[in-house]
Formats: sequence, C-alpha cells, structure tokens
Amino acid sequence: MLGLRFGYPCQNLTINASTNHTLRLASLQDTEKLTRVILQNFYDLERMLYWNHANEWFLLRIGQHLIPFASHPDFPYDWVSEHGAELQRLGELARRLGIRLSMHPSQVVNPASPSPEVVERSLAELRYGATVLRLLNAEDGVLVLHLGGIYGDRNATVNRFISALKEEKEILRFLALENDERLWTAEDVLRVAERLDVPVIVDTLHHALNPGEWSLRKALDEAIPTWKGRRPEVHLSSQDPTKRPGAHAFYIHPDDFYKLIDALNGRAADVMVEAKGKEQALIFLRPGGQ
Repeated sequence: MLGLRFGYPCQNLTINASTNHTLRLASLQDTEKLTRVILQNFYDLERMLYWNHANEWFLLRIGQHLIPFASHPDFPYDWVSEHGAELQRLGELARRLGIRLSMHPSQVVNPASPSPEVVERSLAELRYGATVLRLLNAEDGVLVLHLGGIYGDRNATVNRFISALKEEKEILRFLALENDERLWTAEDVLRVAERLDVPVIVDTLHHALNPGEWSLRKALDEAIPTWKGRRPEVHLSSQDPTKRPGAHAFYIHPDDFYKLIDALNGRAADVMVEAKGKEQALIFLRPGGQ
C-alpha cells in the first residue's frame, strides 16, 4: 500500500533463517562455539536481507542475540574489533537494498529499576544494541524499549528512567519508546519520550488492551510528530485467542490491519509485523492470500 513499508522480527520461516541463534552462558568461554554461532547469525542476516529485498519487505528487526552475551562482563574477547568490519559490510548491504534495521532488547532490560545492578546490566545491553546499529551505520536504525515496571510510584520510576538514560548519547541516538499492554499507555510513554527527546512507537495490540483516554487515531496523531520528519515506526499484531492478553497470534487478523490503516489516515509509516508467523503473517496482502 502507498506510503507503507512492512517488516518482521528476527527470523524468517520461509528460508529457515534466524538472527537469534545463541548458546548457554556456561558455554561462553568456548570461543570456537561462540564464533560459530555468531557467524551463523551473520550468514542468516545476509540471507534475510536479500530475501526481504526480493519480496519487498523493507524493515528487519535483528535478534538481540546477534552476538550472544555481548554485554556480559565475561564475554571472552573484544567483539567490536573482531566483528566490526563484518557488521559494516552487512550494514552497507542493508542500505544498498533499502532495508531499515532495528533491535528490541527484552523486557528484562529495565533502566528504571530501583536495583543499581539491574540498571547497570540494562544499560550495558542497550549500549550493545546501539553499538551494533552504529557499526551497521544504520542511520535510520531504531532501538525499541518499554518503560518497564512501576514499582509503586510512577513519578519516581519515570525520573529514574530519565536519569539513567539522559547522558547515554549513543543509546538516545537510536532509542524509541513503546507503549505496553498493562502499565504504560501511549500517552504515558509520550510524556517520557518528550523529556528525552526520542520518538514514540505505538503498538496496536498494546493500545487495544491499554488505551488510556486515547483512540488509536489520537495515539498516532501524537506519536508521529515525535519522529521529526523521519519515517515513524508502528507495531502491528493480533491477539492469540488461546493465550494471555498480549500474546501474539500467528497471523495478523485483517480487522486489526484495517484499523491501523484507518487510524493512519493516509500517513506514511514503517509497520513492524509482530506475529508468530513472521513474514507469513500478512498472507492476505500477498497474491493468492486468503
């Protein structure tokens, strides 16, 4: 559709490729095994870039395990020196093919935690993600983050979140904040993002479950300007009816897709399709799809 580009996270089921191959922490000092896993992730990333270009998927989220345990203090070597040149090559390929790259650290990454140890581990993981995007020279790259827990006091949590990140210039270069399905609405996230001067990602399923006072159209109206002329990223998913609220279905339900189209109201956006079916989730948009 005019003005929309689509992508999916981490894994391609059609070609059996993943950027999230990993190993156990206990095996981290086995550098031969570790290197083999990393090179498999790089190889699959290259395959996915070519496949995406051929099939007109112009976004790709890289798995956080691209370099497993890279932020861990026991990582056995200087991964930037060892793998930087290959990341630069892959980034050049992505740019040449017109594919926007992103990363999304897991929910254990929580810079607003009251625990200093959790904060330091969280910042280390965010620095790793930002370094990967920098080495890829992903000028339009996105590092997606939720606000995390509340810990009994919203204002104190927001202040800790901002305090932890406000001096992290390389993280902030790529950071975008996303609403969640239980605790932080799009409006909540916008207030934090404004203080850090970073953009907001609206997730449609999270918004449906935790809308606050805003419609989806209103959430997008407020979030899109935070991208300051860059193409905004939005997340699209459908509820798996057999699982807990917020669990992703294999496919995107057409109703959820058209609700997003209506709320965008003709505006351009990059749509990250978050579904168990990965690149197969929007089959109804493909020739012969149902």
